[in-house]
Amino acid sequence: MTLQIETLVLGPLQTNAYLVKDPETNRAVVIDPGMKPGALLKRIESLDVDAILLTHAHFDHMAGVDEVRDAKQCPVYLHGLESEWMTDPKKNGSARWPGVGGPITARPAEYELADGQTLKLLGGEFRVLHTPGHSPGSVGFLWQDKLFGGDTLFRLGVGRTDLYGGSDRELHDSLHGKLFKLADDVQVLPGHGPRTTIGYERANNPYA
Repeated sequence: MTLQIETLVLGPLQTNAYLVKDPETNRAVVIDPGMKPGALLKRIESLDVDAILLTHAHFDHMAGVDEVRDAKQCPVYLHGLESEWMTDPKKNGSARWPGVGGPITARPAEYELADGQTLKLLGGEFRVLHTPGHSPGSVGFLWQDKLFGGDTLFRLGVGRTDLYGGSDRELHDSLHGKLFKLADDVQVLPGHGPRTTIGYERANNPYA
C-alpha cells in the first residue's frame, strides 16, 4: 500500500508535524501537532483523522493536540511514562520558556503506548519503539521503511538530554540498542530538521 507523507513545520521551534494520508480512503494520521497548528488544521479540513500519535509530550510537539483532536474527534496516543505531562507545564517544558508561548497544557491522551506495540492504522501497521533519553516516554513509529523518530535522532545529531527526565545513558542505549539496529535504508523523519537514514547516521553521526 502507498501512503502519502506531508511535513508541516510548525511554531517558533520549527517542529516537524507529519500528516500520513491514504489517498484512496481520505483517512489520515497526524504525528506531533506542534505549536501554531493553523496550517495543519487547514490541511486536514477535508480528511478523516483516525489518530494523533505523539512521539513525546514536550510542548513544541503537543501544543496543537487539543485543536486537532476537537476538530476531528480523534484519539491521542502517548507513552504512559508521560501521561501526566500534557497537563503539567513544568514536565512538558513550556513553563521554562514563557516567552515562547507557555505555559501550555492539553487534555490527557486517550491511549497509552508501549514498546513493541503495533498500531493498526490506515490499513497498515505502525510499530512502537520506546526510545527514552531525550524524554522518558519518547517513542518512534516505524511504518515499513519509515521511522517517525521524534527528538531522539537527528541528521548528524541527537536530542538534548538536559530537560526534565532526560538521560544521556538512556539515549545512548536507545540509539545503540534499538535504532542503529534497524536496516540501513530506513528513512528517519525527525522532530526537527531534515530527513536522514539509519545507515547514514550509523556511519556519520558523532554519537554513533
